[in-house]
Amino acid sequence: MVTRREPTARQMRLAVELRRLREAAGLTARQAAALLGVNSVQISQIESGVSGVSEKRLRSLAAHYACMDEAFIDALVAMATDRTGGWWEEYRRLLPSSFLDLAELEYHAAHRVDLEFLHVPGLFQTEDYARAVFSYGVPELPAGDLELRVRHRMQRKVVIEGPAPIPYEAVIHEAALRIRVGDRSATRAQLTRILELSDADNVTVRVIPFDLDGFAGAWSAMMLAGGPVPRLDTAARDAAHGTVFIDSEAQLGALRTLFRKVELASLDPDRSRDFIHRVAKEL
Repeated sequence: MVTRREPTARQMRLAVELRRLREAAGLTARQAAALLGVNSVQISQIESGVSGVSEKRLRSLAAHYACMDEAFIDALVAMATDRTGGWWEEYRRLLPSSFLDLAELEYHAAHRVDLEFLHVPGLFQTEDYARAVFSYGVPELPAGDLELRVRHRMQRKVVIEGPAPIPYEAVIHEAALRIRVGDRSATRAQLTRILELSDADNVTVRVIPFDLDGFAGAWSAMMLAGGPVPRLDTAARDAAHGTVFIDSEAQLGALRTLFRKVELASLDPDRSRDFIHRVAKEL
């Protein structure tokens, strides 16, 4: 059995879901191994993401675990058997693994939402804006590393601008629109780019204005990628040590509720477009 030195977030998600199914069935790893006719080490390696699992074995495990959700099982099989070498692989060992994991997550997402308060969402960012964001890091990035990050961010846009764009909704606070991450002209160009992208049928943009009464949710920035079934949704939030991926149903449920709450408080898409036009004119 071939083992992986560094499983991707997608591979780890498959591993986590298989462990959750086993635990829900009340079985130990040793018992699951006996049912499958393998040793417990193999189950442990599968559930830690360091080893893959065939479709036959996955379906057998699901049957032993009494999982009757066929759509969910089919989605797990797709995760287990997918051999896609996406565009992000060219950055492996050149960028932190979280950059690649995010690109892979988006590539397989059924839909995407962003909630941002201080920065324009990455999928909307122009090269100048992204370069300014990455330039502000400490320690300062070498020029080559900085440009790799910018190029990677620009390529991520394929999920909303490419040949098979996915539905995408962004809720952006007025602060993110007004903070001049770059200079005045770069900020104006960034707002113009948001307006251009908002014309696409698959893109929805909403704005939270400063003068909204009773808004206390500025801590709630997040990204949510829809899975093939809701059980496989994934959220991501920035932390001091990098991007944190969230997949527990309880946390996902809370984040979905939080997003809907903020979405309801934001301006509708038409008023949001007018608002962004007005901010751009004031620069």
